[in-house]
Amino acid sequence: MKIVVLDGYTLNPGDLSWDDLHALGQCEIYERTADDEVISRAKNAQILLTNKTPLARTHLEQLPELRYIGVLATGTNVVDLAAARDRGIPVTNVPAYGTRSVAQATIALLLDLTHHVGEHGRGVREGHWVRSPDWCYWDFPLIELDGLTMGIVGFGRIGRAVGELAHAFGMNVIAAGRAGSVNRSAVTMVSLERLFRDSDVVSLHCPLTPETKNLVNAERLAWMKPSAFLLNTGRGPLIDEEALANALNTGRIAGAGLDVLSQEPPRAGNPLLAARNCIITPHHAWATRAARARLLKAAVANVRAFLNNNPQNVVN
Repeated sequence: MKIVVLDGYTLNPGDLSWDDLHALGQCEIYERTADDEVISRAKNAQILLTNKTPLARTHLEQLPELRYIGVLATGTNVVDLAAARDRGIPVTNVPAYGTRSVAQATIALLLDLTHHVGEHGRGVREGHWVRSPDWCYWDFPLIELDGLTMGIVGFGRIGRAVGELAHAFGMNVIAAGRAGSVNRSAVTMVSLERLFRDSDVVSLHCPLTPETKNLVNAERLAWMKPSAFLLNTGRGPLIDEEALANALNTGRIAGAGLDVLSQEPPRAGNPLLAARNCIITPHHAWATRAARARLLKAAVANVRAFLNNNPQNVVN
């Protein structure tokens, strides 16, 4: 079997090994693949792995030897699942590999919003403390999390992990969405409107679907407390970015911490890039070495299971 990886760099920029994949067949691994390169690189492949390189119906129609598609991520919107199903091509993903890393990054964004660690650290290096007339200083309000309410939209694996961390900080945890396996003593399930109105922090962890696109819009932002923060380590299009930028710039809410945007990399004119008290990180919440190692191991296991006529994690 010939195996082609279209965009392996973000998964493995050099600190992991592809050896286990090479052991399964003839491998060609590309760091990145442009749309006009997909067919030439994949034309003789029976097994194709992609992270963010789109595979549309027009691509699949030109790849008659293709037997399997593995997505090097949890989300599978980069593949036309119906077209693959029509061709009898199973598509697999890798669930749950980044739960703890994404939960950790979510809390990191919140801690930066409440303590501004990075900005105070830069200020010290720039000499602000040396020149201070007092023995300590702070340039922003410092906020204690104990006793505040964390509202989690989407209470799957990552949402529950964020809830556990928030609870450890003494926060009250409420959630909206499918409850999954819930410790009822630690979380209260509420309606979406109550969550937005009652929370001091709203954190998004739901999948992107037609129903959840622009879930956070002007109406729901108006429900939030002026002192509240919004976090998004889920999917960028969950948020109406113009509405959020307006809410931040007018003081409708206090701040936002985002690891995802609607277009990645963002266009230069994205209004959130210059919005007030908006921390944006480059979609790297998933990318700790530990999480990437789990992802690679699971992706190889998916390929091995397919070769053994027992495919797993099939999404179509």
